Amino acid sequence: MTVPEIDPAKPEVLLDPFAAYGEAREKCPVARMPVPGMGDLWVLTRHEDAKAMLSDPRFELSANSFMRLPGIPDDCLPYLRTMSEMNGPEHLRLRRLAAPAFTARRAEGFRPRIEAIVTALLDALPDGGTVDLMTHFARPLPMDVICELVGIPADDRQRWREYGAAVVGGYGLAFLEAIPGIIEGAKAAVARRRTSPADDLISQLLRVQDEDGDRFTDAELVTLVWQLVLAGQTPANLIVNGLEALLTHPDQLAALRADPALMPRAVEELTRWVGPQLLTVPRFTQEEVTFGDVVIGKGEPVMAAIVSANRDPRAYTSPDELDVTRTPGVGHLGYSHGAHFCLGAAFAKVQTEVALSAVLHRFPDLSLAETPERTPDGGTWRLASLVVSR
Repeated sequence: MTVPEIDPAKPEVLLDPFAAYGEAREKCPVARMPVPGMGDLWVLTRHEDAKAMLSDPRFELSANSFMRLPGIPDDCLPYLRTMSEMNGPEHLRLRRLAAPAFTARRAEGFRPRIEAIVTALLDALPDGGTVDLMTHFARPLPMDVICELVGIPADDRQRWREYGAAVVGGYGLAFLEAIPGIIEGAKAAVARRRTSPADDLISQLLRVQDEDGDRFTDAELVTLVWQLVLAGQTPANLIVNGLEALLTHPDQLAALRADPALMPRAVEELTRWVGPQLLTVPRFTQEEVTFGDVVIGKGEPVMAAIVSANRDPRAYTSPDELDVTRTPGVGHLGYSHGAHFCLGAAFAKVQTEVALSAVLHRFPDLSLAETPERTPDGGTWRLASLVVSR
């Protein structure tokens, strides 16, 4: 079996990763990907294989799974290794302590506070017939939600919005410059809640104690806030990807407008169909493994292609069609799978539901004013702007 190669830097892959990865998926369950500085990576393209790998202890995360930017101040480094980089008992301990704060029930309880944030952002949109919903709505929303969730004071939130914009913009100078401020702000928030508890995530986590008396350290809480900031920007891209998809599929938009109760199902479908994360971070084989006729040796890096797994015809009927009424027989991999399933998935879903519902309700005549500008990114399917007419 010939193993196809996918080069994420090629224009055809950047412009239409769904087609590029889909073509590779139908040729072979595994593809090769050249990555500067890492050599060739293995990419699992099919849903069943990708899902299995994400919960298989033979594939482990390591420090080499995550890109480290040069120039990060030394005093920030202890706070950058998050749960997403841990395996086994180390990961399980922190996950067990944090999980009760991130349940679907708690996310639902937070919905009214998200609704208030969404309403305030929509009320503050610039006057005029057109507006860029990426700049003025989707980009600031996740950081506003995180600030509310974590307990960042109102006077500090504009600065945190700037941090969020830097994170959404991808790895670069602005991202690098935001890291010290995020870490210092998280330290201050943890210290403040140790002496003045409130109705926020940090206060709740400070109260957490397992049956053996284990608790979070301050450093672990600061790191958790950093992880929330880093991963919590996903809804910014999902919201505009979803709006673009709905506005270019008027039948699906009409179905959702006719039955707003479909929104939770629609958010799941949009996450499957245009979720922003294209690939998982690499995991490294702990022994020789086989997919189909392809043998992968011990110690080699392997990624799951979410972009092709979520459109695998072996898992979904008519997978390339957007269907907001879809009830899939298997779950999508937009929030990963297994032990490293996204801790904040329930909050991300509620946030996206509230955002899309509010925009569609507020603007019944919403339409695209310009062809959306997409940012070329081999790892993230994202828009630079979404200019709409109201």
